[in-house]
Amino acid sequence: MLSRIAESLYWLGRYSERAEETARILDVHYHLLLEDRWVDEAAACDALLEVMGVGERAGADADSVLVTRVLAFDETYAGSIVGATTAAWENARGVREAISSEMWECLNATHQELAIRVAMAGDHAPHDFFRWVKERAAILAGLADSTMNRDDGWRFLVLGRSLERVDMTARLLSARYGESWGSAGWVTTLRCCSAYESYLRTYQRAVDASLAVEFLVLDRLFPRSLFHALRTAEECLAELSPGSGRLGVDDTARRALGRARTELEFHSVEDLVGDLPGNLFRLQQLCFDAGVAIAERYFQAARPMEWSA
Repeated sequence: MLSRIAESLYWLGRYSERAEETARILDVHYHLLLEDRWVDEAAACDALLEVMGVGERAGADADSVLVTRVLAFDETYAGSIVGATTAAWENARGVREAISSEMWECLNATHQELAIRVAMAGDHAPHDFFRWVKERAAILAGLADSTMNRDDGWRFLVLGRSLERVDMTARLLSARYGESWGSAGWVTTLRCCSAYESYLRTYQRAVDASLAVEFLVLDRLFPRSLFHALRTAEECLAELSPGSGRLGVDDTARRALGRARTELEFHSVEDLVGDLPGNLFRLQQLCFDAGVAIAERYFQAARPMEWSA
């Protein structure tokens, strides 16, 4: 397939997942602020902005209103919900022939309704907006899985979605595990990750911080866990480039994801939780390296021709 189409489908998957995961992270942030009145709001907001890569926008007066404006409603920032949703729509618009009409209608309707939803949410009532974003992303993912052929286009979309899920879930856990929060609130974290019921069925006991981290990071069966998303991305790369030499895998991106998955697979829970921020940072770095390798292998276009005098 054309590299232009592959790249647009890859970023369609990444941007749609980014919008959903950012809504989940902000939902966790707001619920925990409401549940724990002793928490230092300024420190929690600074930590969240730092984890999301926009720490330079935090100031002495950082609060939840600033966090919402930057991470949810800022049209100039591609990592915000509005920016990511718009970017997903723009990528889909360029590859309408590669996606189903139902997917395009879903994205177009979401784009048309976005400004209305932002105006309704405002700075102080974002919860309904977050729920709407998660619902629209779930509809899009369901339509992609039920209406697209399992060809290379679908693999690039799922690859982008899986890589973004790894990165954003790691950010969520980094923000949640910071010193600004106590040990309470893991039920809310699991609920916002749509993992609470699955956690209860798996462990059949009350929510514990270390078990919640273990579930969201290492569980093999839960689709939003870091390990499951890594394995899905690795499988997509293996199907895109099935050949391997006698000396092993020659795909740089696949090797990076394989190292990340192996580190999680053979980590003990005690080692993982003991240095969770460091482990999550290394995981994000490996995913970033994989993203660079994917772009270099599949998306690098030829240098445009230039007229000479």
